[in-house]
Amino acid sequence: MDIDITAHPEEKGERAAREEVRRKLLGAWQLVSYTARSTGGEVIHPLGPKPQGLILYTAQGYMSAQLGRGDRPLMISGRLEDAATDELARASVSYLAYGGPFEVVDPTTVEHRVTTSLFPNWVGRTQVRKVTFADSLLKLGISTPVRLWGAERTAELTWSRLG
Repeated sequence: MDIDITAHPEEKGERAAREEVRRKLLGAWQLVSYTARSTGGEVIHPLGPKPQGLILYTAQGYMSAQLGRGDRPLMISGRLEDAATDELARASVSYLAYGGPFEVVDPTTVEHRVTTSLFPNWVGRTQVRKVTFADSLLKLGISTPVRLWGAERTAELTWSRLG
């Protein structure tokens, strides 16, 4: 057994805590709720009261997230390439998809390094999320207010483990 004599006990503890969070993230999670709170206290549900979503974290260090309103209307056409431009625009406003490598940078923070996204402005950027676990739930949040849905807001997405 190799013993790392170069790392301080605090560094070893921090590394172990990060690895524990990473291990707990791995797998598939279903979106339960998405709330955003303004600095004035107003709470909204950006994807409606019953959002749909899936987030995956792989052992290889990648993540992928798909989120949308649960009440999105069907398009007139049964084929994506035949859909009208206004229908496609409406569908994209109520849906978000992105993915790329992830890293647990400390025991309460995960970074999603976006390499693909429905919103092209996210590609090449990092989405920072606060991580907490409560029973079988995963909570990912934005704790520093940012401009969301017309106001400065924080956000929290609650996920339930699948499988």
